[in-house]
Amino acid sequence: MTATLITGIAELVTNDPAAGDGSPLGIVTDAAVVVDEGAGGSRIAWVGSRTRAPAADARTDLGGRAVVPGFVDAHTHLVFAGDRSAEFAARMAGTRYDGGGIATTVATTRAASEGTLRALLAERIAELRRQGTTTVEIKSGYGLTVADERRALRLAAEVTTETTFLGAHVVPPGSARGEYVDLVTGDMLAACAPDARWIDVFCEPASPHAFDGDEARTVLAAGRAAGLGLRVHGNQLSAGPGVALAVELDAASVDHCTHLTGADVDALASSGTVATLLPGVEFSTRSPYPDARALLDAGATVALATDCNPGTSYTSSMAFVIALAVRELGMTPAEALRSATAGGALALRRTDIGVLAPGKRADLTVLDAPSHVHLAYRPGVPLARTLEVGGTPSRRAGPAPG
Repeated sequence: MTATLITGIAELVTNDPAAGDGSPLGIVTDAAVVVDEGAGGSRIAWVGSRTRAPAADARTDLGGRAVVPGFVDAHTHLVFAGDRSAEFAARMAGTRYDGGGIATTVATTRAASEGTLRALLAERIAELRRQGTTTVEIKSGYGLTVADERRALRLAAEVTTETTFLGAHVVPPGSARGEYVDLVTGDMLAACAPDARWIDVFCEPASPHAFDGDEARTVLAAGRAAGLGLRVHGNQLSAGPGVALAVELDAASVDHCTHLTGADVDALASSGTVATLLPGVEFSTRSPYPDARALLDAGATVALATDCNPGTSYTSSMAFVIALAVRELGMTPAEALRSATAGGALALRRTDIGVLAPGKRADLTVLDAPSHVHLAYRPGVPLARTLEVGGTPSRRAGPAPG
C-alpha cells in the first residue's frame, strides 16, 4: 500500500463537522489529506491541519487550491444517441415542454450500434470527470423494448455501479398503456434487473406520455419484488402523486420536485426520501424553479444533480448546477455544495462517498480557486476537476488563481 500526502490545500471541505470548523461543510484551512492506495482502491487515511500531517511515501502540493468531495451526480440519462437542439430552440421561442420529445431520442438510440453508444458514453463519462464528478448514476429509458433497455443497462454497468432501470420513462408511441406497463413489470424487468441497482418511473399525470400514480405504484412494486431499490421522477410538471408515493414506499429519492404542496414538503422532511433537484431542467425548459429554501427550512434532505440528457438538460457540469441552485433556488453556496456531494450520496444511499473522512473513498475534486464559494461566484468557468492521486513523489500542481 502506498500513502500519498496532499498539501497546499487552502480550504478543505470535508462535509464532516467534527473534522473542521463545526459547520455542515466541516472546513479545514491550510489543510492536508493522506490517501492510501491499495488493491481495493484509494481511501482517505487522514485529514487535518497541514502542520500536523503525518509522513507519507509520496507528496502532492496543490499550491493553495481548494479541495471538496467529488461531486455525486445522482440523476443522469447518459446512454443515448442523437441531438435535440432544434427542440431546445423551439422551447426558447415559446413551445411548452410535455415530455413528448423523448420519443425522438428513443428512435435514434435504438438505431445506433452498440459500439457507437459505448463510445458516446465513454466521452460523456470523461467529460463529467474533467469537471469534478466522481460518482454518477445512469438510467436507461431511451430503448423502451426489452432488448434495447437491456443493452442500455449493460453499457451503463460498464462505467458505474449506480444503474437504474427506467423502462417506465414514457409509453412508446403506438403502444397500449396497460400492455406496456405489463411489459415493463414482466419480461423487460426480468431482462434488465441483473444489470440494475434501481428502478425508476416517470410519475406525471399532467403528461400524456408518462405514468399516473396507480401505474407508477405497479412499476415500483414489481421492481421492489425483483430486489431493486426505488427512485421516482415526480412532481415535475404538476403537484401530482409522485412525492407522496415515493415517501410511502421509502424510495431513496424523488427527483425534480418542481411543484410541491405543503403536505409534500412535510412528507419529505419527515422521511428518508431525498428530494433531488435538477435546476438544469428548468433552465432548459423555461419552467419555474423548485423551492429549495422551503425544503431545507422544513428539514428535508436535498440533493442536486444534472439530469444530463439530450432534451431537457444537456449539461454535465455539477458546478453549473451549483451556480443555478444559488442564484435561482434560494440556496447558499455551502448548502448547494453539500447537496451536490453529501446530498447526492444520500440519494444513492451510499455512506462511502460524499464525505472526506478516514475510511471513505478518496474521491477528491480540486478547484482552481481558493474557496468553494467560487463555484457559484464564477459561473461557467471550468474551475473543478477530479484529482487523480498517484504515487509520484513531490508533485506540484502549480499556483492557484487568487
